[in-house]
Amino acid sequence: MDYRFTLANERTFLAWMRTALGLLAGGVAVHELVRPFRHHGLRSAVAMSCLVLAAVIAVGAYGRWRHVQSAMERGDRLPRTVMVPILAAGIAVIAVLASVGLLLS
Repeated sequence: MDYRFTLANERTFLAWMRTALGLLAGGVAVHELVRPFRHHGLRSAVAMSCLVLAAVIAVGAYGRWRHVQSAMERGDRLPRTVMVPILAAGIAVIAVLASVGLLLS
């Protein structure tokens, strides 16, 4: 097995973890630093969406790393990922919630 592929897989895992940490920091920042919207629960919904998406991305990144590593060791094709659609949908939900909160405040 070529070690470059193993290292590339680890770099991809670390990139997903950076994304999860960014979402985690964003969720905490929204909860602590953003002025409450007119609808009080909307700020909490944005913060919780960030935190839940961060947890999903972190767990999914580990599973993705493990599946890709196993496939490379066996010489199989690389598995498809569902992480990209999950991240895109999650960010879209967060953006819609934040937009609604800003428009209604």
